[in-house]
Amino acid sequence: MGNISARDRNVVWHPYTPMKLWPDAIAITRGSGAWLIDEKGDRYLDAISSWWVNLHGHSHPYIAKRIAAQLTTLEHCIFAGFTHEPAVQLAERLLQVLPGDMARIFYSDNGSTAVEVAIKMAVQYWANTGQPKKRIVALENAYHGDTFGAMAVSARSTFNASFADYLFDVSFIPTPTPGEEQKSIAALEAILAKGDVAAFIAEPLIQGSAGMIMYSPDALEQLFATCRRHNTLIIADEVMTGFGRTGTLFACEHITTGPDIICLSKGLTGGFFPMGVTATTQQIFDAFYDDDKSKMLYHGHSYTANATICAAALASLDLLLADECHQSRERIIRAHQQFAATISDHKVVTNLRQTGTILAMDINSGENSYHSSIRDRMYRFFLGKKILLRPLGNILYILPPYCITDSELEKTYAAIREFLDNELATQG
Repeated sequence: MGNISARDRNVVWHPYTPMKLWPDAIAITRGSGAWLIDEKGDRYLDAISSWWVNLHGHSHPYIAKRIAAQLTTLEHCIFAGFTHEPAVQLAERLLQVLPGDMARIFYSDNGSTAVEVAIKMAVQYWANTGQPKKRIVALENAYHGDTFGAMAVSARSTFNASFADYLFDVSFIPTPTPGEEQKSIAALEAILAKGDVAAFIAEPLIQGSAGMIMYSPDALEQLFATCRRHNTLIIADEVMTGFGRTGTLFACEHITTGPDIICLSKGLTGGFFPMGVTATTQQIFDAFYDDDKSKMLYHGHSYTANATICAAALASLDLLLADECHQSRERIIRAHQQFAATISDHKVVTNLRQTGTILAMDINSGENSYHSSIRDRMYRFFLGKKILLRPLGNILYILPPYCITDSELEKTYAAIREFLDNELATQG
């Protein structure tokens, strides 16, 4: 058919894209390792794992083989009253590695729906047990998704301003960034003391879409422990932080107080398919296990626990849990640390920060909003270098697939140095 980009312009509406300002999409025809190849044969280094989903590289042959094998036996079946081996096996394996006392896996379609399910579980849990707590507490700056419940527990921002009147009331507390820990904990304590809070939800250690805002495990521990003291459910949104991004398999492994509910997506299938998981404890599941049908969880999706997707997730887990993957993550962490040391004193770099395989920095250009012009300048500059880095306003970050090589990392670092030393100086 040819000329994918031109045809796209007439028929497709892209996510998070001002379509009048960015009418031309880069047409990708294949992927390999950390690279995306477009219709002209140009190669782009995917240094952000295609919106944080790709763990092991594009078109990984092991995952592709497992998917192909699954397609010859069962592609999908209804999951209400039916089950299949890939879904059961995936649940068993996830429960073996998830932090806390997780006992049940609920499947859905993406990160937003994993959060929707978590909120519904938390609120209905208290109703089913005769304690109608309804308030949700979240962190300022939070982003938990784009469906309405997920938007409600996210910060009020340009992302959801058009829908503010439709979002339910949520209590927000300060994010416990360095120096703000006690203010955050005191605010949570004051709200929980009222006794009407169903759940506290947080992105553990890193608020991704807010600008890779990072805070310490100790602060997270204190927030979770405060919830425990007040008999409040804890929801950990590990959609972005799960599957090795923070160094450990899950961010909540950095602390001892486990959550009651965990939300997963993104890296769950290694970047091959959309899938959501909401994991929870036996105690929460038991509150829905009743002869009274009104106490069941009224939630489901047509493609819940799709067998092909489960096969991809199982294959991705195989790769994730291998020693080679652990060593690759450690290698990326060390490389980030070494690069960060070389730019830590740069005059336009502020708030240089790292958690696990995620490195982020603020670019001091006088603009710091999500819609700042510096964002577009950086994005275009790195595309010109054939590197996919998608800044969040003036915040530049690297979140690579684990297969990225040292030379590919150095290519990314060199481009960042060039932008900081030359491009930014000439355009600033």
